[in-house]
Amino acid sequence: MSAGRILGTNIRAVREQRGLSLSELARRSKIAKGTLSQLENGTGNPTIETVFSLSNALDVPVSELLTERTPPDVVLIRAQDVDVLSSNAVDLRLMRRMDIGTTVLEMYEQRVRPGATQHSEGHPGKEHVLVTSGRLKVGPPDAPYELGPGDYVCFPGDTPHIYETVDGPVTSVLVLEYPRH
Repeated sequence: MSAGRILGTNIRAVREQRGLSLSELARRSKIAKGTLSQLENGTGNPTIETVFSLSNALDVPVSELLTERTPPDVVLIRAQDVDVLSSNAVDLRLMRRMDIGTTVLEMYEQRVRPGATQHSEGHPGKEHVLVTSGRLKVGPPDAPYELGPGDYVCFPGDTPHIYETVDGPVTSVLVLEYPRH
């Protein structure tokens, strides 16, 4: 969705949630009713001042007007919005951290490059790996598990382990499971 449409959708949603008419929002924000109508329809070209004025009039942070809304039970994370952590062999994108009772789960998109091996000396918790494309060797260096698309393994993360491609790049989902401290 374009930035203008996101803004328009959010203005209308917050205005209606607050029970405000377009005329009342125009009065509060000191923005012409016609301009507000264009903004809500995604056809306006707002200035920074306009967005801040609407933010003040609706009593919401600017980010609430500029960020795509999702239903309250939905978490939407766009890959392009997440920084990549890289090593010699692996690129990781932390997609989500979840605190569940006494456990912390970290979910990563993981890409393993061919021709290099990622060595880990170990860390607390468990590793869960689900391969989505390619073939991957993962686990103890002397006896790794070989996984293909759709294969899954869970192993203790506290001993040395490796990530290595078999033939070509690998894409997988990595979930690290830790006890909460």
